[in-house]
Amino acid sequence: MRQTLAVAAAVSAFLVAPAAIAQIKDGMVAVAETEAVVKVISVDRKARTATVRGPGGGTVVINVPQEAQNFDKVKAGSLFKMRYLESVALVLTKGGQASASELRTVKLAPKGGTPGGTVAETKQITGTVEAVDYKNRAIALKGPGGKIVSLKVADDARNLNEISVGDTVSLLYTQALAMEMIPQQSQSAATGK
Repeated sequence: MRQTLAVAAAVSAFLVAPAAIAQIKDGMVAVAETEAVVKVISVDRKARTATVRGPGGGTVVINVPQEAQNFDKVKAGSLFKMRYLESVALVLTKGGQASASELRTVKLAPKGGTPGGTVAETKQITGTVEAVDYKNRAIALKGPGGKIVSLKVADDARNLNEISVGDTVSLLYTQALAMEMIPQQSQSAATGK
């Protein structure tokens, strides 16, 4: 599985998402969380990227924020404990207009510290329901730019039957990534060698 995660667009949502989701009353929420120890395969300091390999062998290219002061300590072979969170909250609201907003938070290790940190990006989009497929649990949402996006609705979301074409729906999407480099002496223990 190959995918690109923008670290600069992904982590302290561990702090942001729970507060935002706690405000949702009559909506649908889906959360996915993954933890793993990953190994740095390559580092491109000029492009500020690091390619890491996960326990299943898949690779991910991570964009390292300009604010990361300890990027010089990261090298091929370094191990990181990584935690990734993705959450989607869908809220039915009557009335309103299509809109969008975005919030990004970054918290990084201080200069000289162990490389790592958290980055989170939360996007809020409000749009109009263009179509509902109750049988396949999917909706089509028209956002502020007129673009239509199809969304799968989780099986445990109970109020899909309350959504109709023409309703205004708000979507709160959060990605978060927390990474911390494992000290050299602990790396052999983390890999089992």
